Amino acid sequence: MSKLFLKVIMPVLVIFLLTLIFYLLYLILSYHRIPDAIKLSEEGLADNEKVAIGKQYRITSSNVGFGAYSQDFSFFMDGGKYSWAYSKEEVIKNITGSTDTILNKKADFMLFQEVDFESTRSHHVDERKIISDRLNEKSGLSINTVFAQNYDSAFLFWPLTQPHGANKSGILTATGFRCFDSIRRSFPIETGLSKFLDLDRCFMKTHIETENGKNLVLYNTHMSAYTTNAETSTRQIEMLNDDMMEEYRKGNYILCGGDLNREVLEGMSKYFGFESNGLNWTKTFPSEKLDAHLKLVPPVNLEHPIPTVRDTKEPWNGKNFVTVIDGFIVSDNVEVISADVIDNDFKFSDHNPIYMDFILK
Repeated sequence: MSKLFLKVIMPVLVIFLLTLIFYLLYLILSYHRIPDAIKLSEEGLADNEKVAIGKQYRITSSNVGFGAYSQDFSFFMDGGKYSWAYSKEEVIKNITGSTDTILNKKADFMLFQEVDFESTRSHHVDERKIISDRLNEKSGLSINTVFAQNYDSAFLFWPLTQPHGANKSGILTATGFRCFDSIRRSFPIETGLSKFLDLDRCFMKTHIETENGKNLVLYNTHMSAYTTNAETSTRQIEMLNDDMMEEYRKGNYILCGGDLNREVLEGMSKYFGFESNGLNWTKTFPSEKLDAHLKLVPPVNLEHPIPTVRDTKEPWNGKNFVTVIDGFIVSDNVEVISADVIDNDFKFSDHNPIYMDFILK
């Protein structure tokens, strides 16, 4: 037995341990955060008139789930089966479907999250181009887009049967108005091992001129989900609040939307027959962390609530845990007319999109 161990098993163990050590070194040495305060450029030819005061507009927000989440898709990080989208064709179908859903709402401002490019998990499809091209082709209008990269992850060799790979993803803002002074801001994230799972996080702000000489400052955000320290989320909200208040004190209008990764109302999941499942993104968004001039706007009709996210440990079957974690934040010089969820039955993503109608006072 000892000779067999020395001749056969020992070399295999040494090779395995060396491979593991080199891979861990690769993860550590290749890890980097995208720099803070990156200036972004818009793409497109749209040059509409300035945003009007007293006119009703519509904004949408949609986490497209990197184009993987068909109704029969489950995700390995939530206990499901897959780490990649089924195919390149499936990614294109889902991103196109998500974009068409937004087009049907005829929104003036459109926010998208989890938009991939050059990613293993989404078969290297450039989802930015699909969204931009679709908006311009199908809307009959000229649409400008601004993109901020959320993260650039090293190759994740897990699960072994289908490694998640190296992935690049971000957030995209689209509108028919001219955008300027667009900036990517890095959120605070965890410093422990969980940073390799939750990856980088950011928000993007874009300025759009209004007819009274001020700016509509449009925020697109995707906050952390897989954190181990609740303070991480709190620090992200505090940073976002401080930035919005800096703009508000200049007399500007604040309009923020995105995947907040927190329930927008306390006990929101109870409206769908569930208790909280213990995940970080089922904790309540601490709206008390927002300044008195800012307000969280839950896209919820309590008489007919529609969820914005489903648990992905199994395919969508109508019995999955669901809740509402996508929402809007506005300043008190913005009048909210209505806000709700677009019931897409999770056809193209693990999120249903949301929309809000509003007026600048």
